[in-house]
Amino acid sequence: MKKNIVLFVLFVLPIVAYLFFASGVNSFTTLPVITPKVADFGNWNSLNGKKISLDKKITVLGFAGTNILENRGNYFNLNEKIYKRYNGFEDLQFVVLCPIGTEKEAQKIVDALSPFTDVKNWNFVFASKEDIQSFYDGLHLKEKLNENLGTSNVYIIDKERNLRGRKDQKEYKEGYDTFHPSELSNEMLDDFKIILYEYRAALKKNHNATKQLLK
Repeated sequence: MKKNIVLFVLFVLPIVAYLFFASGVNSFTTLPVITPKVADFGNWNSLNGKKISLDKKITVLGFAGTNILENRGNYFNLNEKIYKRYNGFEDLQFVVLCPIGTEKEAQKIVDALSPFTDVKNWNFVFASKEDIQSFYDGLHLKEKLNENLGTSNVYIIDKERNLRGRKDQKEYKEGYDTFHPSELSNEMLDDFKIILYEYRAALKKNHNATKQLLK
């Protein structure tokens, strides 16, 4: 009898636990929409001269504010925990909205990241304070920008320009705090994986559909 109990604990219980947790993760394959169809950017200048748009891109969006250098540690956290891990994903971009006049400070951030990171998908975009506030208001978030028009939070916007997050009252989350590396490594990473899973599943489905049409 004791031998059977030991065998159960050693072999059967771990398998049951694995199947339980695996089924829980696989059943949660979508991330709720917090704000649908947010506005695209205006005709704003970027640090590298590229035209930046939210259309057809998965975007990690931040708001630097006027004191961008004081919060440079937040960008290093985001770079280490998320950017470097997924920088090779073709349809992904990281965009930071900054007030006009902070171009030199933004360039210092890029210069500090570039020795150990491919910074091609870091995009710093500049707009007037009024335009930044208006754009942020259009996201319809609970949190407000601080007096410098910045926030330590970043937001996930999908290819259809929907802002995604968690709607459950117990763990409601519209943004992810870059000041806390643990939040990036846990909540944001988990949610980001769901977004990527959605698109990979859609690509696979469309690819299979194309194959059937060609038969």
